[in-house]
Amino acid sequence: MRKNFLIIAVLFFCLFIFIAAQIKPVKLTVTSPAFKDGEMIPVQYTCKGDDISPEINWSGAPKGTKSFVLICDDPDAPMGTWVHWVVYNIPASITKLQKCFPKDAELKNGIKQAKTSFGSSGYGGPCPPSGTHRYYFKVYAIDKMLSLDPKKSTKKEVMKAIEGSIIGYGELVGRFKK
Repeated sequence: MRKNFLIIAVLFFCLFIFIAAQIKPVKLTVTSPAFKDGEMIPVQYTCKGDDISPEINWSGAPKGTKSFVLICDDPDAPMGTWVHWVVYNIPASITKLQKCFPKDAELKNGIKQAKTSFGSSGYGGPCPPSGTHRYYFKVYAIDKMLSLDPKKSTKKEVMKAIEGSIIGYGELVGRFKK
């Protein structure tokens, strides 16, 4: 009888692990009043214009969200993915980053910005050397706050820190050609 109980317990444990592995993050809706998904990013938000960040909005965060992470990168860059913006510890009560978001590594409300491929914190606009590139604005809902030093952290460290904590995800893609 004890053997049967152990077999049943192991089977339930395996079933639990299987179900947990199948759970996918909730789909977030990510939008911007500056451009629609798949459309061209206006010059104002690029190196050819004012190089300021566009407003980015999101909705649909699941229960248990403690903070958000926003990452903007360009997978079409000739030397590999170019990171344009990394923002983390965005409180769960915030559902947008306003146009012309400050470039400070740490803000008074706890929001932090890691280093980009430009070597600094804050938004760096699209500036492809040639051709049309895609810019992914990815928003992650996570179930914790991060304790990373923004002056030393990069997208790689942020992504490693949120591994296993992503409970929601959405993206908005903009394009730009110089």
